[in-house]
Amino acid sequence: MAFSVLDLAILLIVAFVPSIIYVVWIRNTERFHKEPYARLLRVFVYGATISIVLAIILESLVMELYHMNFARVYELLGDNPNIETILLACVIAPFVEEATKTVGVLRQRRFMAEIEDGIVYGAAAGLGFAATENLLYEGSALVELGTTAFVATAVVRIFSSSLLHASASAVSGLGIARKLRQGRSWLPYYLGAVVMHSIFNLGASLGTLYEDQLGSSADLTGLIMAFMIAFVGISLVRSKIRGLDRGLAR
Repeated sequence: MAFSVLDLAILLIVAFVPSIIYVVWIRNTERFHKEPYARLLRVFVYGATISIVLAIILESLVMELYHMNFARVYELLGDNPNIETILLACVIAPFVEEATKTVGVLRQRRFMAEIEDGIVYGAAAGLGFAATENLLYEGSALVELGTTAFVATAVVRIFSSSLLHASASAVSGLGIARKLRQGRSWLPYYLGAVVMHSIFNLGASLGTLYEDQLGSSADLTGLIMAFMIAFVGISLVRSKIRGLDRGLAR
């Protein structure tokens, strides 16, 4: 199936508009000293382009190294076809993607006058990354499976993956801001973002990992798990912004 101009326009709108709305929503969680849209747009674009390209390159390199040592890995972990799924989704992707999103946040560190600014910039970077990732997944669903699969994929990703990317990179952004304003180490925050991302990906992968044993219930369980992580994560992020904005949180 080839994309028409209309198809491409719909894909871009569905992938990018929800993420942009989320950026506005998270920015407006602050009541005072809101970040300028121009700066947030720069971070968003960086996440949607440079961050995701870097992530794809690095993930490909790491997986290539993995395959070079494939026999050794199987000796250690056993002949299990799910090993590669777990490794990529729950280890490699979280570490790499949270790092590449953070690069975009670091570029704005001179503008972080308040700790909550790091959270907002982090969320913007994550949402830019999510927008392009959604475009790739939704485009693939449309080409391979048709319109129904495209709509289902779009809905699920808008309310799960997009919020996860925003929440996880917001945690990294919080760490960067605290490093700048308070001298704290940002590493625990980055690792926290990685853990969030890893648990989310584990839930999203349950259908692939346990389809033979659990059937469709594995997909449903994983979907519920992913939604819960995404919604809890974004709720905590916005609560933290409000608390810092009012001077109630440290």
